[in-house]
Amino acid sequence: MVRDGGAPEPQSSALPPDDDPVSALSPFLLKRFDGYLRWYIRRNFHALRLSLRGIPRLLTGRPAVVFTNHPSWWDPALFIVLSRMMYPERPSFGPMDAEALKKYGFFRRVGVFGIEPDTARGAARFLSVGGRVLADSRAILWVTAEGDFTDARRRPVRLRRGIAHLARRTPGTAFVPLAMEYPFWNERYPEALISFGDPILPESEGPRTVDEWTDFFEARLSHLMDDLAEDAISREATRFETLIDGSVGVGGVYDVWRRLRAVGAGRAFSARHDESA
Repeated sequence: MVRDGGAPEPQSSALPPDDDPVSALSPFLLKRFDGYLRWYIRRNFHALRLSLRGIPRLLTGRPAVVFTNHPSWWDPALFIVLSRMMYPERPSFGPMDAEALKKYGFFRRVGVFGIEPDTARGAARFLSVGGRVLADSRAILWVTAEGDFTDARRRPVRLRRGIAHLARRTPGTAFVPLAMEYPFWNERYPEALISFGDPILPESEGPRTVDEWTDFFEARLSHLMDDLAEDAISREATRFETLIDGSVGVGGVYDVWRRLRAVGAGRAFSARHDESA
């Protein structure tokens, strides 16, 4: 089947109802969990900031895979918030270690599915469920393509081959790189910094082997991560759009002393350590 724009419809594999993230997804629970995560991000970060490269425009009638580096435990939480904030009309899904998912079964209801990392069975499940998800032309699959936690400045960037297989199997899918890191600037709390790259359309890039696709995706993500690192090192908030304002202040005795000084001087107290941020 061909959708608008000439993109071939991805083929899906049948999954048992209790193993299918599409049927398990609860919009009601997802909306409430998104609200909780936004509060949690405000509490734990100075800000969530988006590079001025902006939000990539995804074409109607094409599913998408957002592939990222994997610097932190926070990454999946950001995926849920970003998907709801930027693409609320698109159902979003993502893989998680199956053993970890057993501890957090609730995540099955918000688009997460389990895989067994570093096994042939896990790779087969990723492709099977990925095909099922991408059969919906509105869907987005969010993937920490490095697999393991990896420092954002480590080079060369090395990605798992799953997204390369998806590029060969689902040529009508857009592949979007996303770089993330969590540096400390001038406040007690860290920054959450993100930068999206331009969508990659497999049918526009010509036929490639799995190894060639892996190399191609690694290069695109690596360049994006280098650009984000330059912006992060600058510590200039003006290089970003602030999506969520979070927590400020040093806390403890230090902030008590600063507050007393402000009151004594007859001026308003600001908890910010850096007034320019």
